[in-house]
Amino acid sequence: MDVSMLLEYGWVLLVLVVLEGILAADNAVVMAVMVKHLPKKEQKKALFYGLLGAFIFRFVSLFLISFLVDVWQVQAIGAIYLFYICLNHLYKNWKHKNGTESHEVKEAKGSSFWVTVLKVEVADIAFAIDSMLAAVALALTLPAVGTFEIGGIDGGQFIVMFLGGFIGVVIMRFAATWFVRLLQNYPSLETAAFLIVGWVGVKLAVFTLAHPKVHVLDEHFPESTGWKLTFWGVLIAIALGGYLFAKKKGPVSEQVNELHAKE
Repeated sequence: MDVSMLLEYGWVLLVLVVLEGILAADNAVVMAVMVKHLPKKEQKKALFYGLLGAFIFRFVSLFLISFLVDVWQVQAIGAIYLFYICLNHLYKNWKHKNGTESHEVKEAKGSSFWVTVLKVEVADIAFAIDSMLAAVALALTLPAVGTFEIGGIDGGQFIVMFLGGFIGVVIMRFAATWFVRLLQNYPSLETAAFLIVGWVGVKLAVFTLAHPKVHVLDEHFPESTGWKLTFWGVLIAIALGGYLFAKKKGPVSEQVNELHAKE
């Protein structure tokens, strides 16, 4: 591999790490809101299983990337599941808007540790699809090394995708813990978090509709500058809106959190 090719690979890897970091933050938001109701010790365990699942699904999806790209139903299922997570939360929030405390108690009782872990893992699958679609779109722009192949993908391109995904999971490890603390201090941010999840579902839906076999949208639309600017613009607007209108827990709630932390 000559110097120019090495620099090209390094640049794409850097861009991919940034992109995977942003996607990892979305995945971390989902894990945070799903494990928030669990006791502190179980939150850590659930996050560990969630991160392990995120790594495994991303690694497996590398070998199945041709399948994920060719079969639009897989993308559609991922989009539908993210829509379900978002809309289900919004419905419950609307239904229990006059009884927040009772809703939280019911939610905590109704979602056991392993059920919560299962939900997190299913969400990880949807985000793994999104993550690897983004990775393959970038990596395939690189020149092939040509010395070996892994899972039908050029070895050099595969390594770049693997490193990008792995670093993304490492970023997710710290982001998820931070998001859990943030959501505990600012419960009203939870709605914004679920809206972000739903918006990522829109992104997967766009990939589905632009698939050559579906062809509702032009197949090049997901890569267009207009769509990318729209997607990131809306995502940032949701995040900023949630932050600006977030309400912090009162002093009593903070004291309770401190006591639990000491325990």
